[in-house]
Amino acid sequence: MSLLFLFLLSINNDKIVKVRFTDNPPIIDGFIEELWDKTDSAYNFVQLIPYEKEPASERTVVYVLQDRENLYFAFRCYAEEYEPIASLSGMEDNVKIYIDPFGSKTTAYYFTVFASGIFDDGWLLDDGRTRDNSWDGVWYYAVKLYKDHYEVEVKVPFKSIRYRKGLDEWGLQFSRFIANNQETDYWRELSQLEMDMVSKFGRLKEIEPHASGHYFELYPEGFVRFDKYEGEGGKLKPRMSLNFKWDLTSQATINATINPDFAQIESDPYTLNLSRYPVYLSERRPFFLEGKDIFRFSDFGQFVGFFKPLNIFYSREIGKSMNGEPVPILGGLKFTNKSENWNLGALGAYTDEYSEKDSLIEPRRSFGVLRAKGRLFENSDIGMLFSGTMVDRNDYNYAIGLDGVYRKGFNQFILQGALSDKNAKKGWVFSSAFFGLLGDFGVISSAEVVQDSFDVSDIGFVPWAGRKKFMLICGPFKTYPKGFLRNSLLGPGIVVIREPGDENYSKLGVIEINANFRNNWGFDLSFSGGPYYEADTNYLARGMNLSVWGNGTKYSLNFGGNYGYSYNYGRGFLAYQGSNWLSGRYTILPQLSLSLSSNIWVEWDPSNTLLAITPRLTPRISFKINANMSLEVFNEFVMKMPETDFKETELLSNRVALLFSWNFRPKSWLYIAINDYREQNEEGSLQFKDRIGAIKAKYLFYF
Repeated sequence: MSLLFLFLLSINNDKIVKVRFTDNPPIIDGFIEELWDKTDSAYNFVQLIPYEKEPASERTVVYVLQDRENLYFAFRCYAEEYEPIASLSGMEDNVKIYIDPFGSKTTAYYFTVFASGIFDDGWLLDDGRTRDNSWDGVWYYAVKLYKDHYEVEVKVPFKSIRYRKGLDEWGLQFSRFIANNQETDYWRELSQLEMDMVSKFGRLKEIEPHASGHYFELYPEGFVRFDKYEGEGGKLKPRMSLNFKWDLTSQATINATINPDFAQIESDPYTLNLSRYPVYLSERRPFFLEGKDIFRFSDFGQFVGFFKPLNIFYSREIGKSMNGEPVPILGGLKFTNKSENWNLGALGAYTDEYSEKDSLIEPRRSFGVLRAKGRLFENSDIGMLFSGTMVDRNDYNYAIGLDGVYRKGFNQFILQGALSDKNAKKGWVFSSAFFGLLGDFGVISSAEVVQDSFDVSDIGFVPWAGRKKFMLICGPFKTYPKGFLRNSLLGPGIVVIREPGDENYSKLGVIEINANFRNNWGFDLSFSGGPYYEADTNYLARGMNLSVWGNGTKYSLNFGGNYGYSYNYGRGFLAYQGSNWLSGRYTILPQLSLSLSSNIWVEWDPSNTLLAITPRLTPRISFKINANMSLEVFNEFVMKMPETDFKETELLSNRVALLFSWNFRPKSWLYIAINDYREQNEEGSLQFKDRIGAIKAKYLFYF
């Protein structure tokens, strides 16, 4: 019996740390004092990258403590072979803490501390498949570097996070990144397919928070903006807003905002859209970012490219941009509650009217969102979401949706459906997808049916009304424990799609080739072709997509392109078109880096003559003054080159911007921004359009 017990123990990969209570909390200064030696610790880290499940090349020990109000962690990271790298603007050593204080096995907080003193925090969602850095918490840390090791101390106040009251066992994971050899080590062993799966965490036992909620944040903002537009005098626009957050319990929170200023410090980048659908814009406004993990349907995270969840709530519609100016938001209120098996949320907002030249463009409008999401089978979910907006009884837009996701290891299956009602026009949509492994085969599949009358244009983002689409890609997937290649997929497949307004189904054959290399480089290459029907046109579609990525200690690079023969909705004809992109960053000095983001759109006419090339180039200089203070300067050039005559290249617009940011205390920021925008006039020269200067201060009072 004892031999059997030892055998079962040896194959159990679970890891446990017991938290110790102290009445004498450690000083958070980056020096691990003797107090920590009496605690339980996590050790025996295992490689994830580059060699999965191999012993870590350097030792790491993590200690855990708590007092009545805080949870403490201390890392001792040995560096006997690889000296730690601290670089404010480049790749550097770092450590991460992951905690699941609800035992959800799907959602977790993460806290990152870099060797230079920079920090990061956020959420893991969808059982670790999605990383969301929108959460901004109040916590404390310190790091000290020595010749042969470095030490990190972290204090997380219980009142800063949500947790399930009475739960004495939390999910726990630690990781360490060694920059010199680009090695990532984890405490709880994972595979490269699983990555940050919350359901695979180890356990933190005997934890007992004594803080009982009632945490209150008062968050005033002051904003002074100077606007000068073409042909007008400059205007000074001071503005004050007030935000607050009140944790009613350790699980329930109320957020509110009054007269907020949601003007973007940095504008959305220029995009040449040649498709029939609008461009999706990411949310960047704090009130809508906090708690957004509740107000969303499930997703595949990093594999979002082949599946788009039903966004029947799209927060960018609240206070949306009208001719470059945001519609004023008078106020907003949000309630969220997280328990063992259910997440609940309610959001309301009210926007003011927007007029131009005494003409009403957008009336006053109210918005409301309700969400309930429950847990099934340990780490699967089922939920309901209602979203709506109304001007009056004759002008409204409502939607209600159901979603479910089943997760089993690496595999994930999603079902989503919704009904809409816009001014008595009703419609429905259904969507489903699977991503995973069936034996040695990787499978990517999705199905979508959108009724013609489905419409959430005032509250959501599902612009492809009338579309029906089915996709299946299946092929051998291999992982390689040694050698230059980490994993590869060769997947032939098929896409069947009926575009809105067309009666015929298009049928495309596709082949997907994906490879990830041991040196942190990789590529994805796909080809497609087949009979296609759109815009009352029948033609042979063909296309190619390539994406390449890589990371080094001083650089990061992502580039690629897509080319194909399809309908150009920007010009209204059938022809070849393509786009190229590049995003790169290089560290010149530990505090100074240069980056470039660019897109180049290429268009041909129906006779296969090159019609135009439209480049957008945005070089950026970033200077990190210290871990909490930075200065960025960028210049966005938008150009146009007719045919292949490089000498006739025209500069269509130019935007120069400067942004200084200082995080001078937790969740407290000072921003100084200058933005100058110019466009080409009829004579072909750049003409001043607008200049904006702004000073914005946000200060957190918390109790």
